[in-house]
Order: sequence, then structure tokens, then C-alpha cells
Amino acid sequence: MTTTALPAAFADSPAVGLSCRECGHAVELAPVHVCTQCFAPLEVAYDEDALRRVTREGIEAGPQTIWRYAGLLPAGQDLATRVDLGAGMTRLRPAPHLAKELGMRSLLVKDDSGNPTHSFKDRVVSVALSAARAFGYTTVSCASTGNLANSVAAHATHAGLRSVVFIPHDLEQGKVVQTAVYGQTLVAVEGSYDDVNRLCSEIAENEDWAFVNVNVRPYYAEGSKTLGYEVAEQLGWRLPEQVVIPMASGSLLTKVDKAFGELGRLGLVDATPYKVYGAQATGCSPIATAYENGWDTVQPVKPSTIAKSLAIGNPADGPYALDAVRRTGGAMGHVSDEQVVEGIALLARTEGLFAETAGGVTVATLKQLLERGQIDPDAETVLYNTGDGLKTLDAVAGLGPTATIAPSYGAFARTGLA
Repeated sequence: MTTTALPAAFADSPAVGLSCRECGHAVELAPVHVCTQCFAPLEVAYDEDALRRVTREGIEAGPQTIWRYAGLLPAGQDLATRVDLGAGMTRLRPAPHLAKELGMRSLLVKDDSGNPTHSFKDRVVSVALSAARAFGYTTVSCASTGNLANSVAAHATHAGLRSVVFIPHDLEQGKVVQTAVYGQTLVAVEGSYDDVNRLCSEIAENEDWAFVNVNVRPYYAEGSKTLGYEVAEQLGWRLPEQVVIPMASGSLLTKVDKAFGELGRLGLVDATPYKVYGAQATGCSPIATAYENGWDTVQPVKPSTIAKSLAIGNPADGPYALDAVRRTGGAMGHVSDEQVVEGIALLARTEGLFAETAGGVTVATLKQLLERGQIDPDAETVLYNTGDGLKTLDAVAGLGPTATIAPSYGAFARTGLA
């Protein structure tokens, strides 16, 4: 599908076009994601004057969802096309017990497991499907490692759209069920996520569908900015000193960094310094490996990790994640599957928060960065938990009862638990 006129649904949007992230070539708002001049990715360009009309008071008067930031997002200004399941305004939880365990002064967890389908993907999908509707699509699709499939199927069902989502065949069963339950079309592909993504790129060239992470990716990616906006607002309109973020494609990290920069530039917060840290699983750590080796390019890898939601071997936003981390003075780390499980257990044991494997990656990487002296234990730090542990039960399947006893007090007494 192509467009020659600005869709009416974008009339009140601050978005005015798309711009190449490398050469700056400008194009109109359309369902495209690659620059025709240099083949680099496109991102949304905004009317700066429109952005500057956004105020704290206006945001605070908005809905308790990501759409309180509508004046900073590319689509969804028209309520008739907005697709909204209520994502956003998730808890920013103080984590004093985890902080004490790690030797930190101030640690908070931005817990996105409270979103409608229990991951941060609800943010990006809400924006992507709103844009897809504005462009007139009736079928939406995606390549997914699980959470995105859950969210696309749920949002499409809510909006009365058809969805066809594609996943690797060996995905965690919990995530498969959480997509299939919505009654939409789910296709398992024999291969890795990167194989699935390549297939979806081919299908997008031949079918009149909106692929949230292909042809409407520029809009989809902007939804991640709301994780930066919310943290700043929840801190009383200020920026944290440090953030630790899991990386798959690297897009989430780059967009949180972009959000912090926008808020400072627009005068919505003081533009104080902050550092961005990236976390990956060793079994799929192309961005963190590039950081460790001082590379400017990211070498693709074949994923092999229990953290399947982060298992993207050829991350599209890898170079931009490297830039954000280096520019802000942060760092990156990667951890083994064993450390991932330890990270899940540590967060659950100290804060009563059960994270999926991506959360285990982030907690374990924070611990690693502290041990290496790469992150300041005295600086206020926000750790991003992007999904619910019930999605990845297989990772902690070895856990079980402390004891199994007969139904008598004598049996209980013999355990020594009293």
C-alpha cells in the first residue's frame, strides 16, 4: 500500500513525515521503513513547534495510558483510529531490598509486566496499529519472539482487525497459548526469529498487510518512548541518573534515550546528565559483544539462549544502541543462561516481582556491571522489567515445594520448619 496524501487521521498529529536516520532524506508519512537513497532505516519526523506546545499540565490531564503523551507520538490523535487496550502508566517500584543485596543506594524497577498482555510490547503495538488503521489497513501482522505476537493478536481483536502473526516453532508454550487464545491466525515457522523476520519481509512485499516491525516500524518504534516519558513523570518530572535496559533489536534502549533527550529539549524536564546501560544474554549478545570489542558495527549471531524474547541475532538498531550507550557514558554486559535464572530468582526473592527471562537478563547484567565497577552504585538507577515471569515458566521449571508432607502436624513438625 502506498499513499500520496496525508491521511486525515494524522491531521492533528505532530508527525510531519519520515526521515532517514543516516542521510536525512525526507519522505512523506507513509507505511515505509527503509530509505530509498541509502537503504538505512527511517524514523518519524516531527513539527518542533507542535511538540513545544505540549505541557506537563496537559499530559497530567490526559488518560492513564500511553496516550497521555499523544502530543509527542506519531498517530492516534483521531479517536476513531486509535487502538488502545490501556497500555502504560505501569508502576515505578522502589526496590530497596534488591538495592541492599547489590550494595546500591537507590534502585527502582519500571515494571511493565502490568500491561494488558503483560509486556512492554503493548506500548509499541498500540501506536503501530493506530498508524496502520490511519493508513487504511485491515490486516496486521508481525514477526515475533512471543510478546509481540501476544500483543498484536490482542490489540487486533479489540480493534476488529484481522491479524496473522509469525513465530519461531520452538517458542515457549506459554507465549504460544497467549497468542492463540485470541482466535486469530498464528503461524509457527521452522527456524529462528531472524528466519521468521526475513519471511515476513518477503510477505510484506506481496500482501497488503501492515507488518508492525516491517512497513510500519517507524511508528511502532516510537511507542517505546513512553517508557522514558513515564519514568521522568513518575520521578516528579526529572530524569534518573542511570537506566539499565534489556536489548533484543536495540530499539527499546534507543527510544528511551530519545525520550529523555526530547523531554530535556522541550523543557519538560531539566536536561540533566544520564547514563544508559544495555543488557543481553550471552547466547545472543551481538550488540554487547560489539561494545566489548570497540566495534561500530554489529556482527550477526545464531541465537542460543533461554531468553527467547531477546533472541534476535541480527539486531536492526544495534549500531544506534551502541551510539546511545557510548554517548551517555554507559556500558553493556551479557550474562549466561544460568545467571539469567539467578537474576529472575534474585528479583523475586528480594522484591516479590516475578520477571520473565528478559528481566532476569537485566538484573543479572546490573549485578555484573556493579562487580566490574562499570556502573555507579550510589547513583539513582532505574531497571526496566519488560515482561511477566508467567510467560517463561520453563526457565524456572526446576523450582518446586520446600517440602512434601503427609496431612498431619507430626509430619510438619519433622520438617523442622516451625
